[in-house]
Amino acid sequence: MTTQRPCAYPAAEHRNQFTIGGISVLLDGDDPAAVELVPALMPFQAGVGLFDIRVRVERFSDLDISTVPALFDSGSVWRLYDDDSGFRFDFSVPTFGHRPYKRLIVDRDFSQAMLQISGPVFDTYTTVAPLDYPLDELLIMHRLTHEKAIELHGSGIVRADGIGNLFVGHSGAGKSTTTRLWTERENVEVLSDDRIIVRRDDQPFRAPSAALGISARGSDAAQAPQLRLRDRSASPIGHSAQDDRAEKQIPRSSRNDKGQMRMYGTPWHGEAMYASPNSAPLARIFVLEHGHGNVITPLTPSQAVAELFARSFVPFHRHEYVDSALVFLEELANAVPVYRYAFEPDQRAVEKIRNFHD
Repeated sequence: MTTQRPCAYPAAEHRNQFTIGGISVLLDGDDPAAVELVPALMPFQAGVGLFDIRVRVERFSDLDISTVPALFDSGSVWRLYDDDSGFRFDFSVPTFGHRPYKRLIVDRDFSQAMLQISGPVFDTYTTVAPLDYPLDELLIMHRLTHEKAIELHGSGIVRADGIGNLFVGHSGAGKSTTTRLWTERENVEVLSDDRIIVRRDDQPFRAPSAALGISARGSDAAQAPQLRLRDRSASPIGHSAQDDRAEKQIPRSSRNDKGQMRMYGTPWHGEAMYASPNSAPLARIFVLEHGHGNVITPLTPSQAVAELFARSFVPFHRHEYVDSALVFLEELANAVPVYRYAFEPDQRAVEKIRNFHD
């Protein structure tokens, strides 16, 4: 994890902060609505303090249309441009006209950013928020390329004994099914049923101070009664004595001189709609595929890197980002055992993992 920056800049009138995957984002602006978090981010809210990324939010009466070719076009909501000192993300949808309704201008190491929002759009459409998806994920995903970390397409499940298993897979591979089977079988903590951040476990966990003990299900995570609220002492991933137990439980094969790995929940859930701000030590990774007989096959580090890369969220518009992802995945594959799991969608698939030993 990189060194965080204190709030050394002149403070705006309104500030807010959230933490995802060990990355803390500070928002500041002169309009309270401009720094308000969407419901999905509320469980990840943190007290204002040290930060990795600072985003200044400002209102504009209008945002111009770019006349230069885009570096990358998502084909839907956003386009990326190479700016003089960094990057520019323009967000537009037909509902709001042809001009961008918001624009993120960020430096090349993704530590300082300006978020320009269209005042007329945000005044007219009250359901639109400055930090709504996909801007939040784009910001975190790009920052991860500057750290030893990556976002993977997977479901992170933590058992009551602290063992954390990550089940990765393409859409339709069975992540939501796996999540359902485990929650029916045990009292587990689901960090996310779709997108997990993995990074080296070389620094203390920094939980969002305003969301301790929350394991949120659903995109409206800030709205009771849809929350699944748990007291921290009852949560499978309290971060004190429980982590000590997890340290003893993690298979020896998942430890090496490079240190252990930790997986983090994210707000970007799948069909099962689990999104937790918590984290846990990572013991094993299973690459999911539908099959017969619930067969677990160990993968070599090179095989693991290829399989995980195919299921990762990496900005492909710069080769440095791809190289960074591959280097970290190689480290991950050498630190944590990775298996291919051809499973059948019933409780026998859970029992197979419960009785499995490296």
